[in-house]
Amino acid sequence: MSAQERWRLSREEDGIRVYLSPVPGSQYQSYRGVVDIRANVQTLVDLQENLRVACKWLYACAELRLLKASGDDVWLYMRTELPWPTQPRDMVLRVTTQHSDDGGLLRRIQAVPDYLPPVPGQIRVPMLAGIWQLAPLPDGRTRVTYQMRAEPGGSVPSWLANSFVVDAPLDTLRTLRAVAERQAPRTP
Repeated sequence: MSAQERWRLSREEDGIRVYLSPVPGSQYQSYRGVVDIRANVQTLVDLQENLRVACKWLYACAELRLLKASGDDVWLYMRTELPWPTQPRDMVLRVTTQHSDDGGLLRRIQAVPDYLPPVPGQIRVPMLAGIWQLAPLPDGRTRVTYQMRAEPGGSVPSWLANSFVVDAPLDTLRTLRAVAERQAPRTP
């Protein structure tokens, strides 16, 4: 993520704010989604680390599996399916986790497209960079920031890809919140 990003609020719906930013040298925009969830950081960490469950709340996820874990780094394989006319895509992601002194967490996500050989029938996403930030709030809720930029690979018209940059964080955060708030211990 660069300091040059110019975020503008694109949509606010159901307590979720989605910001977009142009990416210099790219026809695709980056997105940032922000929401406060009535669940503690650990509940959200558990939902991210249970890959079977995570694939159900991540937008367009068709498959998510662990390839390798080493210390604070994990390598994941993810396959996505978006509506026609897009073709199925896959990606290999390196996720690095940092814990903060206040009990929060930052996960940095980076595509590593050459980690695995290409999979027949899939278009490998060549570039993806993003973060998940979980920041505890004084009232027991957690502020979740989900930020991503990608070059999808293959031929995707920018108008079509950019239509997903609002849907992806909005749907992901809405579903994550619903799952987390059902599982979270009730706070007084």
